[in-house]
Amino acid sequence: LSPHQLSLQQVWGPTEEDRAACLASIDALRNEGIFTPPSLQGTLVVPSNIGGAHWGGLAFDSGRQLAVIPVNRHASMVQLIPAEGFDRGAAEQESRDQQLGYEYNVMHGTPYAMRRRALRSPSGFPCSPPPFGTLVAVDLSTGERAWEVPLGSMELTIPAAAELGGDELGATNLGGPMITASGLVFIAATPDNLIRAFDANSGQELWRGELPAGGRATPMSFRGRQTGKQFVAIAAGGGGSFARGDHIVVFSLPE
Repeated sequence: LSPHQLSLQQVWGPTEEDRAACLASIDALRNEGIFTPPSLQGTLVVPSNIGGAHWGGLAFDSGRQLAVIPVNRHASMVQLIPAEGFDRGAAEQESRDQQLGYEYNVMHGTPYAMRRRALRSPSGFPCSPPPFGTLVAVDLSTGERAWEVPLGSMELTIPAAAELGGDELGATNLGGPMITASGLVFIAATPDNLIRAFDANSGQELWRGELPAGGRATPMSFRGRQTGKQFVAIAAGGGGSFARGDHIVVFSLPE
């Protein structure tokens, strides 16, 4: 559902300076394809530690025999560090000071700590080619892709994305989809503070609604007990590239 490797020829950047910086970062890493183990040298991880198909899960439509899966198309790196003499606090402070974006963890029972980070260019874009996030439908009767469309926009966090293709670039996504019986796929999951509805048969975007924060969750649907009206609800909140918030947002479907 997502690339399993990233060659030096595939490294991407919106400018020559960005691509050169990405190349320098990736060229130094161990890069032998999917399942390359972590190393002292540093290892390229594709799909990244947030997926590929990620913890948001998938939606299954039994009538259409369709599985719809949100996918990230990012690269990251992981590096082992000898635990002896390792000062996690100092390492994290250095990462913050130099805006390196490393995450550190001590691995109990081993002689190593590890650090990892998403591979991004100086302008903030992923070093992997767009689309950076997609929504993929798989026909379960054939095992083939039924459709695939870019998912989300990075314009709120990287304004230059608007000039480079906007929604066509896709975005990092963390959250799940839902399919209604009528064939609507609802998903938020992206850092642009939107929830979208797609046609389950074609992947065409039909609607989008604004959220007060990123919908880092899976929507649910319910029918009003008294009116019979159908609603779609989602939790909107999170942190990091997803705007902070603590909301439950409910939309009503048209009659």
